[in-house]
Amino acid sequence: MSRSDADGPEDRGAPLGRPADEGMTPAVGDPRAPSNEDGGEPPIWPTIVAAVKGTALDLTEAPLRQAIILMAVPMVLEMVMESVFAVVDIFWVTRLGANAVAAVGLTESMYALVYTVAMGLSIGVTATVARRIGEKDEEGAARAAVQAIILGVGVSVVIGVLGGVFAEEMLAVMGAPPDLIADGAGYTRVLFAGNASVVLLFLINAAFRGAGDATVAMRVLWFANGINLVLDPCLIFGLGPFPELGVTGAAAATVTGRGLAVLVQLWVLFRLSDRLRVAARHVAVELETMATVIRLSAAGTLQTFIATASWIGLVRVLSTFGPEALAGYTIGVRIILFALLPSWGMANAAATLVGQGLGAGKPERAERAVWLAGRLNFYFLGTVGVLLIVFARPVVAAFGPDPATADFAVRFLQIVCGGFFFYAYGMVLTQSFNGAGDTWTPTWINLGCFWLFEIPAAYVMAHPLGMGPPGVFLALALAYSALAVVSGVIFKQGRWKEKRV
Repeated sequence: MSRSDADGPEDRGAPLGRPADEGMTPAVGDPRAPSNEDGGEPPIWPTIVAAVKGTALDLTEAPLRQAIILMAVPMVLEMVMESVFAVVDIFWVTRLGANAVAAVGLTESMYALVYTVAMGLSIGVTATVARRIGEKDEEGAARAAVQAIILGVGVSVVIGVLGGVFAEEMLAVMGAPPDLIADGAGYTRVLFAGNASVVLLFLINAAFRGAGDATVAMRVLWFANGINLVLDPCLIFGLGPFPELGVTGAAAATVTGRGLAVLVQLWVLFRLSDRLRVAARHVAVELETMATVIRLSAAGTLQTFIATASWIGLVRVLSTFGPEALAGYTIGVRIILFALLPSWGMANAAATLVGQGLGAGKPERAERAVWLAGRLNFYFLGTVGVLLIVFARPVVAAFGPDPATADFAVRFLQIVCGGFFFYAYGMVLTQSFNGAGDTWTPTWINLGCFWLFEIPAAYVMAHPLGMGPPGVFLALALAYSALAVVSGVIFKQGRWKEKRV
């Protein structure tokens, strides 16, 4: 929906959800200046600045590098904020001891199921919204976003009730001893009861990304993370007027920050956004539109479940080696997430460009976008991987763990980061399948690489081969490297270009 001329060119610092100066004639060198998709690339720095400000641009016509930067920069910054969520929590929780850190690790391995739902629904809504936007069907994009939100709310209620009631039993199933259950049950209960904040945050941001408005998603995560940064130490340690909740306070801070961010998202979606605007007429159950979202989201949820459930299997193997191994793994995973989540921004940018490109009838442009995004991600993630391998110990030391926990965390980083060069392409390729609506291909790839290879290999290397926890870490690195190779071979066959959404 186009902004009316009456809005004028006032927004050099555009408010949340509003593209800057779209009614003005772009100056020479401005990243909004028209150019054909194969040439006339504008300078990188003005494009980066425009990406952060939020610039309206037809992603199906812009030069590819420009389009990728305009989408990827806010997505990378969004994912950095998501990474900060993880790192801030574990930074403060580490001060409570190994039991508290282990409780967080066990809970979040199970909470991966919530992320499975959130990411699965996000895959469906991104693919659908992006395809409708590429087809210039803004009404269809708005209806798809509403149907996904309805689904997300329904699923979140079920998960919240089950997780809130059976928190202790869930920790026991994961192998937690009685003292760890006593310390960590509150964290588990609060996090699961407030899961709607995670599901809706992911879901609505996915809709904005599909519409090509990644800047909104970025700003919302900034807001949520700011709340979390303030509340985390206050609720964990009882600073000022806040109660001292211990590890449970970390969960309360996260749920509060994300919940407030969801309210901001809804305000933007209904009142401010010019690229994806939901009106009262869209708020109804529409079976045909919902069926499309469910079809894509069901496969996407299964796909994500296969990947995230494999982490539960790894944690179960590691739990047999004591709380220090599990705590070291937890710290290592948090650091890895800090490195990987920005790269997911690049992968999500490729998915949006694929969906919009196919919707506009430009499959070859979509393919070129994927390989360019993969190459850029390779440069970034490869560099980060080398740095983490070299500086693993000082990075881990910043979290203040005990020596035994630190040794496990360092070994984890040094092994897992070796696979970053492969996985840089794997992330982009699997998300590109999803952007095309081909959600089953990465589902089967995940099944083979994670369940049929990773978990059995982790157990065999850790126990029969006597490698212990490093065997689990090596299995993880090998599985993600294999995923990248298999995805590349299948992507080049091109069947994803024929998918209908």
